Amino acid sequence: MSTATLNPTVPTITVDADPKIGLRGHLRHTGALIRRNLLWIKQDPESMFDAILMPVVFTLLFVYVFGGSIGSAMGGGQDAYVQYVIPGMVAMMSMNIAQGVGTGFNEDFQKGIMDRFRSLPIGRGSVLMAKVVVEMLRLLCATTVLMIVALLVGFDITNWAGLFGAIGLTALFGSSLMWIFLVLGVTMKSAQAVQAMGFLVMMPLQFGSSIFAPTQSMPGWLQSFTNWNPISALADTCRALMTGGPVAHDLWVTLGWTALLTAVMAPVAIRKFTTKN
Repeated sequence: MSTATLNPTVPTITVDADPKIGLRGHLRHTGALIRRNLLWIKQDPESMFDAILMPVVFTLLFVYVFGGSIGSAMGGGQDAYVQYVIPGMVAMMSMNIAQGVGTGFNEDFQKGIMDRFRSLPIGRGSVLMAKVVVEMLRLLCATTVLMIVALLVGFDITNWAGLFGAIGLTALFGSSLMWIFLVLGVTMKSAQAVQAMGFLVMMPLQFGSSIFAPTQSMPGWLQSFTNWNPISALADTCRALMTGGPVAHDLWVTLGWTALLTAVMAPVAIRKFTTKN
């Protein structure tokens, strides 16, 4: 027998599981949740270690460990390799930061935070959009650190407008990847599983691309994969914007992948979040 039957004076409270909220309401809820996520980062600054330290480690590793040999193979030495690899690493940041959003999202479910959000009369998409926006801010922070280290190791910025264009494009593409990892964060049983799945997906995409080395010396079958790999298109676009070269083809390929991934995965992520038990 319910509590409302035993005591008629106790009102029964019903929460609309999918409230009809206008655009203004969604924006207000998203802003409040962005503020909540930023305050959480302030209380847990260690969560920024990956965004701060990862660009430093990867830059020093590839420039000083592999830069000499790969640069010599390219015919320009380490200095030439710095000009080649830094734009590729700008593109790589979108993948590494996007992977973290799925892990954090899953941990929020395990702690019951997302169950609390779903019990409130707020737009379901606002919860996910707030996550995406905050992770994009972390991506911009990681890219800033990367560029500071790049300047210290000798990267020559020849086109400042192209640099900002490359960073903006990376953030846009990274947001589309985040929807994939939000789906994984909802569907996988643990944060470790999300991280393992992300590793299995991201590693072939990163190293089977033009991020770290030109693809001309790769086997034919691998070159076919890199030609379809959206990470190669993003890296080549960043490289052309920052150091010069043809932009149009790779730019349109990157924008096409961004639109496709967002259009397909964003509705799936919102639906999975709404219906998760």
